[in-house]
Amino acid sequence: MIIRFTASQSVDIPVVEQKVPIQHYLRQPKRLVNALTDSTRLEQLDENYFRLKMRPLHFMTLTIQPTVDMRLWSSSRGKIYLKSEKCEIRGVKYINQRFNLNLTGILETMQINGITHLKGKAELEVKVELPPPLWLTPLPVLETTGNGLLKSVLLTIKQRLTHQLLLDYRQWACDETKVLAKGQQRSALATGS
Repeated sequence: MIIRFTASQSVDIPVVEQKVPIQHYLRQPKRLVNALTDSTRLEQLDENYFRLKMRPLHFMTLTIQPTVDMRLWSSSRGKIYLKSEKCEIRGVKYINQRFNLNLTGILETMQINGITHLKGKAELEVKVELPPPLWLTPLPVLETTGNGLLKSVLLTIKQRLTHQLLLDYRQWACDETKVLAKGQQRSALATGS
């Protein structure tokens, strides 16, 4: 029995702009991904390509731990895109051979009444062929449980985006401002101004 689960999550976060605009911060995929997830579960495969070992997920009688390869990139207009490209369920061969995960996301800055906002949306879909013991479970129970599980995954990402990303942006902007100030001091000393 193949079953499909879906969830989506939107964000609209007001941003306190620092001396360095958040658009500059968002152009750094590794920093952005590190702010969204625990860095101990993350491996950078190339500049914009990452492998995330998710926390174990509990579904009915199964415990699975997906490992997701995802690409993160930005457009010339500053929109950030996230797309899963590959997924593996380690340790449960039956599920791994019958499992498909699709994660897409977009994040962009917008000015609303003079305030910068991060606005975005993520969509998560899982298709899986359930093992025979779960075939006896009523379909509405399976769907409610699976959709709830995916919603909780996206809610965790949203919470990290809302808190951790903004904290990291403030720290990064502060560090960048200090580097810029030191560079200007050196330049002034070198020119004798």
